[in-house]
Amino acid sequence: VQVVESGGGLVQAGGSLRLSCAASGSISNDNGMGWYRQAPGKERELVARINSGGSTYYEDSVKGRFTISRDNAKNTLYLQMNSLKPEDTAMYYCAVESPSSGEYDYWGQGTQVTVSS
Repeated sequence: VQVVESGGGLVQAGGSLRLSCAASGSISNDNGMGWYRQAPGKERELVARINSGGSTYYEDSVKGRFTISRDNAKNTLYLQMNSLKPEDTAMYYCAVESPSSGEYDYWGQGTQVTVSS
């Protein structure tokens, strides 16, 4: 499975960005997918995830501002980020779950999101 993120960039506080994650290879609707982020000096954290049934989870700090969605026909995951804050600045990673292990076994290279105040 190959995972490629895009859509990061520099935005002012209060602005919006949409991240995309294109997955290819042995992937199906059974694969859960998620977005993680890691800021300098901090541990990587789960931002949002969507399972094979379409159920979603959001980390508390992004609830009401971020929306995760997926286009199963295109094997593409999205993260719409609105009302961005400087503390959202991080490298954002897309992860794909392996149905056999239940773990996020496949990762992209990341896309940088920088929010200026």
